Amino acid sequence: MASSSQQQEILLASSPNTPITAYDISTGATLGHFIGSRSPRKGLALAGNTLIAASHISPDTTTSASIHLYNWWSSIPIHHLAVPEPVAPLASTHDGSYLFSGGVSGYIHALTLPSGKLLRSFPAHCKPVSCLTMNNDGSLLISGGDDGTISVFPIIHVLDSSSVDSSTEFALYSFHGHTSPVTCITVAGIGGCNSTIISCSADGTCKFWSLANGHHLRSVRCPCVIWSLVVDSTESNFYAGGSDGRIYVGILKVKRRNELVSSNINEVVAWGSGDHSGGAVTAVAMANEGRNLVSASEDGSIRVWEVENGRTVRILGDHESGGSVSELVVATGIRNGRRSKYGGASGINDETGGDRELMSLGYSGREIMKSVRETIEMEEILNVVVDDRRRSIDGLEKAIGTYERLLGLILKEAKAADNTNV
Repeated sequence: MASSSQQQEILLASSPNTPITAYDISTGATLGHFIGSRSPRKGLALAGNTLIAASHISPDTTTSASIHLYNWWSSIPIHHLAVPEPVAPLASTHDGSYLFSGGVSGYIHALTLPSGKLLRSFPAHCKPVSCLTMNNDGSLLISGGDDGTISVFPIIHVLDSSSVDSSTEFALYSFHGHTSPVTCITVAGIGGCNSTIISCSADGTCKFWSLANGHHLRSVRCPCVIWSLVVDSTESNFYAGGSDGRIYVGILKVKRRNELVSSNINEVVAWGSGDHSGGAVTAVAMANEGRNLVSASEDGSIRVWEVENGRTVRILGDHESGGSVSELVVATGIRNGRRSKYGGASGINDETGGDRELMSLGYSGREIMKSVRETIEMEEILNVVVDDRRRSIDGLEKAIGTYERLLGLILKEAKAADNTNV
């Protein structure tokens, strides 16, 4: 698989029943666990190079929820972000400065990181938000909902807290193409206007949308519900995880504009062996520069496939534990060959306290913890400064108003005195 000169990839797998687990994709070894989170579908995201965000819904109640923030060196959350309502899907800006979460009300909530301060909330769908993603250049936030719609928001408007709160006022597009809830959204293409949105739905279709003009390009009919989808590194094919436990492969796009559309362009083909027999394929991700596909199932098993021949080369996870996998995220940028051991709470470890090895990101655990804490403290100080400045401005405006009224009274009395003397 990956050569020694390549950057190491770590697979993160979340679950609504068990801790987040980190795997070494190249060997299949379990690196450790991030404990304390019970994450729903799409409720796991990387925030920059140092933070991991996970939606958490308490098993005791469905009325309270939060987002847990981890770094790579602590198995417990370093920060609990309060949200106005239970949220599931998460997406982050590429630099990790902002985190977006989709709520059960259909609202999207934008938070600053790492402090978790709520920047704004705005309506995006009339039913729960089911999917969130960013396009490749980070200029657009794209959401899918249980109402069957897909909405596209320019980030510059989302982050402008002074703009209107109605999504219809600043949404770039709103696609109404599915008759059932949207289950997955993927973006192909490196440019904002040159990108293609692929949306999957419980209605059994995958639809392609142009961001250049907002038009529907084509539809692909699948033999079952598609719960997850990913595009290969060459953007030639897409790989979809079905509710029947199978992986389906389809053609992403025609190579040339003047090339005739082949008869199978709107068809998918199932890989013939190594299916997830224990349930639906809940998540898929590409690894090893597109040479491998990773898929997860409701039974808790994770399979690593060779894309070239569609065969399983490795199985990860304990499918006998009964923990369904809700999301997969592949973390890159971790240097191979630089390993450091950290014990206790300062390093990723399993639930029994055993130390695990994790690839170094080039920073020590203490440095990252210090950086996060200093950033949080700095944001709190800046917030105090902003509040103080706002109070000073309000006080100055009140003082100016008082002086204006006094000046008016003085002028009025002066005029009255002049009239008396006359």
